[in-house]
Amino acid sequence: MENQHPSPNTDYDCLIFDIDDTLYPSSFGLNKLIGQNIIAYIIQKLGIQKEKASDLSLLLYKHYGTTLAGLRAIGYDIDYEDFHGFVHGQLAYSDLLKPDPILRSLLLSLPIRKIAFTNADAAHASNVLSRLGLEDCFETVICFETLNPNQNVSGVVNNASDLAKVLPTGSQDIFDIMGENVVSSEYPKTPVVCKPSIEAFELVFNMADINPQRTLFFDDSVCNIQSGKRVGLHTVLVGKSQKVKGADYALESIHNIREALPELWEALEKTEKVKYTEQVAVETSVRA
Repeated sequence: MENQHPSPNTDYDCLIFDIDDTLYPSSFGLNKLIGQNIIAYIIQKLGIQKEKASDLSLLLYKHYGTTLAGLRAIGYDIDYEDFHGFVHGQLAYSDLLKPDPILRSLLLSLPIRKIAFTNADAAHASNVLSRLGLEDCFETVICFETLNPNQNVSGVVNNASDLAKVLPTGSQDIFDIMGENVVSSEYPKTPVVCKPSIEAFELVFNMADINPQRTLFFDDSVCNIQSGKRVGLHTVLVGKSQKVKGADYALESIHNIREALPELWEALEKTEKVKYTEQVAVETSVRA
């Protein structure tokens, strides 16, 4: 991990970056393949009909932030290692990603704390960062295992009769349960901690000693950005040219970070200029 230096005099002393579709463009297609693998897992491992698997995955992702979190909420006792291995283990990272020296240079040019925060597992995060050539650009990587250290969670629903106990009265179909007429407080709870939950952000702040009011958060998910804004972060929506509610900035590409946030570099340049002036003054005084 990178060596830490005192931050220049800016409004920010920490930068938090999502990984997938944030540090690389969605056009690379990696996340699309991940989505396909999740649907295949639902069909093959859980025995859900092919016609319903895609809609179910999208529905759970929409309400819980990840399909895995949603599957746990509606009663499936998922083996996390097996799930991540199935979903990410088949990915050809070397074919889909390539080193990004431009982004690496941008990140390393800033002596500000940089943290990667992903809902994915540690192996996937490591593979992506290594392939992009960014593995030493972050102080730490906060991932699924960081926020979910205990693999066996009590209270997991294992069968239909138990599932009925946690569902809203009058419906046994998941598409009714998660439908538009059901208020969020009635959704089954998930034991998985992940973005965009407030709990996930607060855990990260505590773990990494982060002041959200002095932190910039970069993510491609509108939902994550809006949640980050609610907990006090300054927010940067990546992959979009227009801001949405909750986003302070919008970057079509992460490569545009310097154009969108020149103050990060301006503060650094001012610091370097002051150091140079002081050095010249000292040398002049010694000669005199």
